[in-house]
Amino acid sequence: MQQLIAILTILLLSLNMLLQPIIVRGQGLSTAQKADSLKAITVTGRKPPVEVKADRTIVNVEGSINAVGQDVLDLLRKSPGVMVDKDNNISLSGKNGIKVYIDGRQVPLNGTDLADYLKTLQSSEIESIELIANPSAKYDAAGNAGIINIRLKKNKSFGNNGSLTGGYHIGTHSNYNGGVSLNHRDAHLNWFGNYDYNNTTNAIDMGLYRIQLDTLFDQHSVIQPHLSSHTFKTGLDYFLNKNNTLGVMVDGSLSNFSTPTDAVTHISYLPDGTADKKQPNRVLQADNTSGGHRNNGNFDLNYHHTDSLGRDLSMDADYGIYRIRSDQYQPNLYFDPTGTNLLYSDIFDMLAPTNIDIYTFKTDYEQNLKKGKLGLGVKTSYVSSSNEFRQYDVEPPTKLQDTLNSSTFNYKENINAVYANYSRPFKGWALQAGLRVENTNAKGTSTGYKSGPDGYQVFDSTFNRHYTGLFPSAAITYNKSPMKQWTLTYSRRIDRPAYQDLNPFLFKLDEYTFQKGNTQLRPQYTNSVGLSFVFKSKLVTTLNYSHVKDVFTQLVDTTQRSKAFLTKQNLATQDITSLNISYPWSIGRYSLFANVNTYYSMYNADFGAGRTVNLHVFAANVFAQQSFRLGNGYIVDLSGFYTSPSIWQGTFKTHGLGNLDAGVQKAIWNNKGLIKLSVSDLFYTLRWTATSEFAGQYVRSTGHTESRQLKLYFTYKFGNSQVKAARARKTGAEEEGKRVSGQSSGGLSN
Repeated sequence: MQQLIAILTILLLSLNMLLQPIIVRGQGLSTAQKADSLKAITVTGRKPPVEVKADRTIVNVEGSINAVGQDVLDLLRKSPGVMVDKDNNISLSGKNGIKVYIDGRQVPLNGTDLADYLKTLQSSEIESIELIANPSAKYDAAGNAGIINIRLKKNKSFGNNGSLTGGYHIGTHSNYNGGVSLNHRDAHLNWFGNYDYNNTTNAIDMGLYRIQLDTLFDQHSVIQPHLSSHTFKTGLDYFLNKNNTLGVMVDGSLSNFSTPTDAVTHISYLPDGTADKKQPNRVLQADNTSGGHRNNGNFDLNYHHTDSLGRDLSMDADYGIYRIRSDQYQPNLYFDPTGTNLLYSDIFDMLAPTNIDIYTFKTDYEQNLKKGKLGLGVKTSYVSSSNEFRQYDVEPPTKLQDTLNSSTFNYKENINAVYANYSRPFKGWALQAGLRVENTNAKGTSTGYKSGPDGYQVFDSTFNRHYTGLFPSAAITYNKSPMKQWTLTYSRRIDRPAYQDLNPFLFKLDEYTFQKGNTQLRPQYTNSVGLSFVFKSKLVTTLNYSHVKDVFTQLVDTTQRSKAFLTKQNLATQDITSLNISYPWSIGRYSLFANVNTYYSMYNADFGAGRTVNLHVFAANVFAQQSFRLGNGYIVDLSGFYTSPSIWQGTFKTHGLGNLDAGVQKAIWNNKGLIKLSVSDLFYTLRWTATSEFAGQYVRSTGHTESRQLKLYFTYKFGNSQVKAARARKTGAEEEGKRVSGQSSGGLSN
């Protein structure tokens, strides 16, 4: 509550101080002067920070001052209705199972791998982030909470042009990034390319307090992750004629990471099961070091056809490759309660290479039909994932592989889909209805060794999954009055288990914490109904109800009395009712966008043996951004958010958290140059606390990152900046906005 009060107080004070002089000055202006003032404001053409529409919320990152120096994960953490928990799991309006897309192409990563990938994408590369809660049948059915589509910057100007960017930010550590973008566009072809480099070091302070039976573990960790990444994108669109376009695109990222961790755990014996009479037993010092690289590349060949009869055909063939290598050195040194005398040590070295290959082909077709639009499409995808985990027991200077704690996990998944979608406007209302059918075929194989009566035996856990699902969607819009619009929506969606969540092997995170997959993990399904009301194209209110069956939830279970392992299981049900209200407001040189997202969630499950989960929570997320145009190219932004106490991953109860960012920008050199200066998390309030009580153990997790930083960013645009109007002969370039590719502005690929 104190954080919320602080943020709201600052927002109101800033509004009072900065808005009042502007209003007073405006009252003394003549009509001509006021007109001139308005002209000076409108020529900037700056997009609003957030746009809320009936089917999606768009966060315009490109024009935000306070977005500088942040990665995509940071941007999502501060987006309306989005929550990122302590383990970097992403949820939307209280629902997990979100799917992330880059320019309409799904990212095939989950959990930690997804979070680490999003950290390689910087705000300087991003145009906008789209939050789509109820996609139509044209889009993949995966993603119970909906879709987050990250749109990279695109240059639509004719001729030769480009931009240079550079940024520096500092909190505890110094960080920097830079990039270059080039583009050539004429009536026959469009070539584009960009490159960005990012070098960051962060500081994370974490605490983990755990009581299990008669043992207390009090751990404190200091983590300093370092990331160096190169991201690139290049492509060519060739306009064969006014109706046909052929394109090719290559993009990817190359990143190296290292994560040194200093962790100290005080282990105590609790004779009566309470912490009041704890007796220190020993101290575990684990100064872990992990490092490696994450590389990915995507290759796309596309064709687009359109004609004057309203027929539209697009075809895309994609190949994606991901290569992840990690090496974790984990020394576990046990000292006596004083922390000075070494008792014994266990030292491990763990290697975990992962190879992912993705093949996708899809075709979308649209045509006019009975005063409406009919859409048909097919898609097939094949994913092959190969994962190894090799653990070595280290006795310096030698190490020996521990075959009982090593395994190989291979996972293959084929999804085939067809869909039909029809939309038609009527007098005063409109209809959209669709059906998507997806067939899934998956096979997972985990191999290794286990001890048996005759010595080591080969361990083989192979499972197969074959299932087909129907995913209908519909929307009815009533817009008889131009000032009022009602929309009723329905959709059914699926979230399949991540391949690593199916691996039954027990991975050692540290001496007392393990992670284990679950071969019995089933897909979770969501049925959602939504009602939205738009008043005067500004006030947007959306009420949504979702019923989720077999919810994925990360549980902290127990093993060997004092040890814990993390695993995911299907909770019985989750029911979520959410209400979202947003409103943009402006007067003179001042503008405000406010968004309030609230939801009520119920988790209910019974795993037997007295292990139950029964959590009900009401939570709210408040986001606000203010902009002040001071004249002479100066703009000041204040943005903040607050998230009330809620639930993470089904069992963790969280405290509230929030932050406030402030920044100023100045346009120079006839608007070709732009300087942005900002401070993030002014009051250092972005700190989390979460507690869990399950399976006879109590867990409290706390922590914070290097969130308060001073950031300086500069961009310079050169070359032709004019977007030419339509010519006598309509070219394929002018139809490109409808095409799904790296340079398109259309919707997501199905």
